[in-house]
Parts: sequence; C-alpha cells; structure tokens
Amino acid sequence: MEWFNDLFLSHSVIQAVVVLSTIIALGLSLGKIKIFGVSLGITFVFFVGILAGHFDFSINPQMLQYAESLGLILFVYALGLQVGPSFIASFLKGGFKLNMLAMAVVVIGTAMMLGFYFFTDISLPEMTGIFCGAITNTPALGAAQQTLKQLATDSALSQPDLALGCAVTYPLGVVGVILGLIILKKFGDNKTVSNFANNKSSKTYIAGFQIINPAIYNKTIKEVASLIPNKFVISRVWQDGKVIIPNSATVLSQGERILVIATEGDIRSLTALFGEQVRDDWNKEDIDWNAIDSQLISQRILVTQSEINGKKISQLRLRNKFGVNITRVFRSGMTLLASPELTLQLGDRLTVVGEKDSILQVEKLLGNTVKRLNEPNLVAIFIGITLGLVFGSIPFTIPGISLPVKLGLAGGPIVVGILMGAFGPRFHIVTYTTQSANLMLRGVGISMYLACLGLDAGTHFFETVFRTQGLLWIAIGFVLTVAPVIIVGIYALKINKMDFSTVSGMLCGSMANPMALNYANTTVDGDQPSVSYATVYPLCMFMRVIIAQLILLIFMN
Repeated sequence: MEWFNDLFLSHSVIQAVVVLSTIIALGLSLGKIKIFGVSLGITFVFFVGILAGHFDFSINPQMLQYAESLGLILFVYALGLQVGPSFIASFLKGGFKLNMLAMAVVVIGTAMMLGFYFFTDISLPEMTGIFCGAITNTPALGAAQQTLKQLATDSALSQPDLALGCAVTYPLGVVGVILGLIILKKFGDNKTVSNFANNKSSKTYIAGFQIINPAIYNKTIKEVASLIPNKFVISRVWQDGKVIIPNSATVLSQGERILVIATEGDIRSLTALFGEQVRDDWNKEDIDWNAIDSQLISQRILVTQSEINGKKISQLRLRNKFGVNITRVFRSGMTLLASPELTLQLGDRLTVVGEKDSILQVEKLLGNTVKRLNEPNLVAIFIGITLGLVFGSIPFTIPGISLPVKLGLAGGPIVVGILMGAFGPRFHIVTYTTQSANLMLRGVGISMYLACLGLDAGTHFFETVFRTQGLLWIAIGFVLTVAPVIIVGIYALKINKMDFSTVSGMLCGSMANPMALNYANTTVDGDQPSVSYATVYPLCMFMRVIIAQLILLIFMN
C-alpha cells in the first residue's frame, strides 16, 4: 500500500492534483444536499477542504499557493466578463437607487466590523476573515490575503487567522441572509410596487397604433421620430390593405396602422404622439408573426460574424440595403430595443422582419452559424487575464496610507473583466463566451480556490470553533450578516415603499449570496429578485474587494 500513501500523502505534482480533485469532487457532491430547502452548493468544497486539513492532508505549499491564486483569478475574471454589460447599464436603467441601498448594506456592515475590532481583542486579520465569511464573499477574502502578504513579514503566520475567521462564520453567513429575509417578509407587502419595479425602461413592449394625430400626417418616420426624445422602432405599416416594412423615408398617413416596438414606460408618450393605441395584444408568446402577411416573415438570426462585433445597428444599413427591420435584440436573457445606436455583440439574437429572400441575405451577413460560437475565444480570455494581473499590480497612492493600494489578484482581473465585457465589443474585441463555458470557467476557478483555502485553514479549524473565542467569532459574524440586511431592508420597505421581491434580490446581491437568492425566488412570483440581484452584484462585489484591502492597509500601519 506504499503506492497508495504516496498518492495521497507524499508531496508531488500528482499528489497535489489527486488531493485537490478528491476534495472538490466530494464537496460538489455533498453540496447538493438540502437542509430545510437550503444547500451550501459549491461552498461545501471549502468545508471538505477544512476536514481534509484537519486530518493532516496537505500538498506542497508552493503548489497550494499557485492553485489557490489561479483558481481565484479564473473565477473573478469570468465573473467580471459575465456581469460587465449589465454593470454599466444598471446605472442607466433605473438601478441607481438599488445600488445606493446595496452600498448602504456594505457601509453599515463595514462600520460594524470596525466597531467590533476596536472593542474586542480580536486581531484585524481575524476580524477581516470573520467579516468575509459573514458576507460570504470569497473574492474579498482573496484580496485581503494578497494584502496581508504585502504587509506581514511572516505571511505564513497571518494567513490562517484570516482564513479561519472566514471558515467559522461562512455557514451562518449563508443562513443569516435567509433568516433576515424571513423577518423582512413580515414587513413587506408584495402588492407594493417600488419605483424600480415600476421603471420599465429596460423591458421591451410591442404595441399597435392608429395614426389620428394631425400633427404627424404626411410626415416621414424620421421627422416623426425627431418630435420626441423617446426611442422606438416601427416594424410594420399597414398601407392600402398591405403590410410593408418601413424605412426612415416612409410617409405616415391618416388612419394607417403601425406596429411599434418600444420600452413599456414609453407607451403613454407614443400614444399621445400617434393618436390611438390598438388594443390587440402583441406581446403574447403564441403569436404567429409569419401569418400576419404572406410576403413578410419574422426570423431570429444569431450574430456569429466577428466583423459585426462592435458595430452599431445604424452602421449595417439593413433597411436601405435589404428592406428589413431589426425589431428586437436578445442578449444574455434580456430583450433590448433595437435602436440605431445599439452596439451589437457576438452571440446576440436579432429578430428580423422582411421578405424571405432579404432575410436570407441578412442571415449571410450576420452569420447565424451556431458552431462558431461553440469555440470560445481563448486568446481574448488570456489577454484579459494578463491585463487584469498587470492592472492589479499597479500601486495606487492614497493620502494617509503608507503603503500603496493594489487591486491584486482579485481586484485587477474583475475590473478588467467588467471593462472587457462592457466595452470590448465597441473596440471589436471578441469577448463572447457561451453561458456554459463561462460557468465552467467560474466553477473550476472557485472550486480550486475553495479547496486550497479550506485545506490551508483546516489544521486549526476545530480547535478554534470549540473554544470561547470561536463562539465569539460565530456570534459576531452572525450579527454582521443579519443586522445590515434588516436595517436596510426595513428602510427600503417602509420608507421607500419598495416591494419585497425587489428588496430581497437587492439584499442577496449586496451580500453576494446566491443561496439566499434561490430562497427568495421560491417565495415570490416572477423574476424580480434575480433582476435586482444582477443589478447590484457587480458594484458591491467590486467595493467589497477594495474595502477588504483598505481596512488592512489603513489600520495595520
């Protein structure tokens, strides 16, 4: 059995891979177990790693550090790449108030953590670890670890304190948000509609109108569009009993019917512009668009040509060249209004209306070849990671702090990932990855990171938990989880009169807690919790990473 001992106990490359793979496999399997409807999911890898470390399993320290760092880099970069487009758009689409409320959760929790640090004998690395566990934020923990390596003369002594604090408080960090939501549900009223929920600017809507406003008789669509600031697309016009695809030079006449795609919040303004809304429901899922007119068809076309990436719809001139209209753009589960200024990306699905022969020509132009998107652009991924590490290594001097601040392995890649996801297509950089590829990259990264983190912290975990100091850590972590959630939640529900579904998603996003989001989604109808979660998650994640470093840099100097 000597070979078996060598495989699991003797430090080598093979032993490191076997140990980490075993920890990850067991953790992912156990993470599927639900207790009272709640599971820890991928976080269970962390606790299996702790258990392995407790039973004296270990790998070469350098390999441990490499695997931990690589896993964190892959996770945060893929995360930034995914949320990049929504990160910028969230501030422009009614998410400012939600982000400010989510930031209040961050600020209150940080202030409470510093209060506990000043009024207890817990060291700052330990308190930072407690805080990262309470807010279930592993990228923040990674950023704090990198900062400690800058500050500590003997980083090997400092790291376990931080990781132990996170390990001890993480389980109640997951459960604490759910308990907070249960309490807040007593205060909330699902019939109350928040300003954010009422803001339908990002939701496309199809409406029919009859032109009875004399002010626009015999005017071209271009002239009519200049009368109001609202954006809209006229996809069909009924003229003389026929359906035509209009362009900017099409003249609108009295009594004609038109089909308009706009944002739901603009329908009232468009009704005043055109004269009368036709009461037909054009938003049902079972509409046969091809049955409206025998000559016109509606088809979804997938953008797969790299030359189209980063171009605006107006640059394609599809109306003038082919006589077709792009009415909607589907991107990452969202439906976007096909305005002329919208920048297209690889992977977008365009709803195109026109004659069959014209549609075929547009299809050739845009690509519509699914196979091309199944091959991820690895060049852009590794270039992005490299740029992220370079950016994370740049020192930023802050007045009053002796050491410069660096975004590090966690902050640099997530910032560059967000920027690449948001602005890459505008510079014709192909950043598209399929959702499954992105999830795979994130899953492998966070699994490696959590396995290494748990293995490193496991040696002293149980002796820390089963002592008075460990119980104090758990109590502080629970307060840091629940108190900010309840304070901001009550304010949002009672003072701002927001609905519970929106508030619950916002709170889960501010605490980076997808497990609590799963609970929220099961308690309310609709997808509003997921929408508000995605709106606040990027900013809160970024700020947590920065704050974790600033606290150590400011108070350990």
